Amino acid sequence: MLTRRIFFVSASGLAVIAGFRWSSIAMPEASFEVQKNEAEWRHILTQAQFAILRKHGTEPPGSSPLNHEQRKGTFACAGCGLPLFSSETKFESNTGWPSFNRPLPDAVGTSEDRSLLISRTEVHCRRCGGHLGHVFNDGPPPTGLRYCINGLALKFIPDPPVRSDITR
Repeated sequence: MLTRRIFFVSASGLAVIAGFRWSSIAMPEASFEVQKNEAEWRHILTQAQFAILRKHGTEPPGSSPLNHEQRKGTFACAGCGLPLFSSETKFESNTGWPSFNRPLPDAVGTSEDRSLLISRTEVHCRRCGGHLGHVFNDGPPPTGLRYCINGLALKFIPDPPVRSDITR
């Protein structure tokens, strides 16, 4: 049975193989706290991060080490460092990208994306406007949402280890 999730994973894989870039998404007309020119973004981001965060690209499904990240911590924007998702909201979606059921409060913004001839909801960093991925209505309870996020758009910050040798 062809589900929407399988369709998008397959279409994404084919797009990556063909070298297709999803760069026709218009950035929301907004002023972001963190603003840099193209040269400044290119200086602080890798080429692949720049293609995703600033040009609305995507990484190949299954390519991100963050797919397998299971430690407690926070996933932050690779562009500006804003904390975006808690590890407590991460789940395995079998899509090939890190997935979360909700962002941290006031962390992300959304806009309409019609780049694949269908309407999707694009997710971007609220502080720098960096493209993160998309949100879909096929996630687990309690939200029913699946924030499907490019691993290269994120950096993982592990929680500090709990020390058990501290005495009072």
